[in-house]
Amino acid sequence: MDTLGIGIIVMIYMFIIAWLGYLGYKRTKNANDYLLGGRRINPVIMALSYGATFISASAIVGFGGVAASFGMGIQWLCMLNMLMGVIVAFIFFGRRTRKLGEEYNAHTFPQFLGLHYRSRGVQVFIAIVIFVGMPLYTAVVMKGGAVFMEQMFHIDYNVALLVFTLIVAGYVITGGIKGVMYTDAFQAVIMFLCMLFLLIWFYRIMGMSFSEANQSLTDIAYLVPEKFKAIGHQGWTRMPVSGSPQWYTLVTSLILGVGIGCLAQPQLAVRFMMVESAKQLNRGVMIGCIFIAITVGAIYHVGALSNLFFLKTEGVVASEAVKDMDKIIPLFINNAMPQWFGMFFMLCIISASMSTLSALFHTMGTAFGTDIFPKLGRGNNPNSSMGARIGVLISIIISYIICYVLSAGIIAKGTALFMGVCAVTFLPSYFCSLYWKKTTHQGAFASLWTGLAISLFSMLFIHKAEAVPIGLCRMLTGKDVLIDVYPWFAVDPIVFALPLSVIAIVVVSLLTQKKIRISNEEGL
Repeated sequence: MDTLGIGIIVMIYMFIIAWLGYLGYKRTKNANDYLLGGRRINPVIMALSYGATFISASAIVGFGGVAASFGMGIQWLCMLNMLMGVIVAFIFFGRRTRKLGEEYNAHTFPQFLGLHYRSRGVQVFIAIVIFVGMPLYTAVVMKGGAVFMEQMFHIDYNVALLVFTLIVAGYVITGGIKGVMYTDAFQAVIMFLCMLFLLIWFYRIMGMSFSEANQSLTDIAYLVPEKFKAIGHQGWTRMPVSGSPQWYTLVTSLILGVGIGCLAQPQLAVRFMMVESAKQLNRGVMIGCIFIAITVGAIYHVGALSNLFFLKTEGVVASEAVKDMDKIIPLFINNAMPQWFGMFFMLCIISASMSTLSALFHTMGTAFGTDIFPKLGRGNNPNSSMGARIGVLISIIISYIICYVLSAGIIAKGTALFMGVCAVTFLPSYFCSLYWKKTTHQGAFASLWTGLAISLFSMLFIHKAEAVPIGLCRMLTGKDVLIDVYPWFAVDPIVFALPLSVIAIVVVSLLTQKKIRISNEEGL
């Protein structure tokens, strides 16, 4: 496609985004509109926004690269995303979150839990974790989009990063959650259509049927690079050797970390409070499942099968053709797909990045300007959203800076890392707020602190994937990890941190509930 054609398509895309952002701005009259869209968001728009927020550039670029390197075992994550991220999330979490959120008049995830447990401390703690921890995930998403644009169109990485960060900043700061939701829905449609075309076109260019392609991929297992065989790789259509380093990374970090972590994502949970009724949430289940099955399932599938394309055109498998797994999918699109599709796929990646970034920026901004500093920028107007807008701006600047210090191959790992921390820190107190009335605010606090402390300690001193790059353990102890006995340093922190976080909330709640009962009896 010539430069003029590319320019026209980009201009049309940006015009639509700007118009939707302006529409959100015009319909945002107060803080309630800015934070929750007045609790009147159309269920179809909510479901599409939920899916677009869920599936970021990291899922397409980062996890697609993981599939190309390690195979179709990552498809278990797709199944878990549909089961936990949509079905369980909408039916078992969404309904009660919407109902209780309306009763409490909660506008943010931290505020929801803070009001439920009647604890300002719980609210502020969660908000601080979000504002401090979420920029890492945000930077990962930003890097995913910028890397794709750099690889596909030879655009300078710095320019690509700056341009779409400014665009997202524009409609999030001005349009609030309505601007975010409207643009998300539009971007979700682009992502869905691009992934569907990608899957269909792959089989066409390879001249293979579904079964033929899978069999051919199975037959080249002997080409697995030695460095991958050493950590448990058995081929692109088989799971890694059970108990091997690759198995622990795939199963405990990527599949469990992201698959379970999605239930406790603040930027997703808050969307349940934006619709009018539980019936509207039910309508979103099918939309969400189909969206994830096509967008995520297609890129994981094609990612693994891209080894056949690289073997045919380059004479080597994907991980040998491209050393940085974050760049495998961009190179595949550039070499295998029609030139015109590269332009639309870039819009797909931009859409995936922007839809997730907008939700993350909005969540961090509201945590800062609504939960931590509720009086910021309000003056004499309690309905002002100025504090949240200031928070969004600060979160954008922090995330932008972090993006420049991320290492290669970090996209999938960074996503799994953040979602895993969310699971162990937020999930027990979130679940208990919905289903266990005996939970006390002391129990919630104990769970929050336990999950966060154990996961951070593990990442700094036990889990090798994070401890070695960070280097704090070696600096203090002279060793890469405190426990260098396999498999302890390969097991993701979520495996033991989440159970301990659950134990903490149950035990402390029962103990404090007993004290409260005794105090009440003595008072009588």
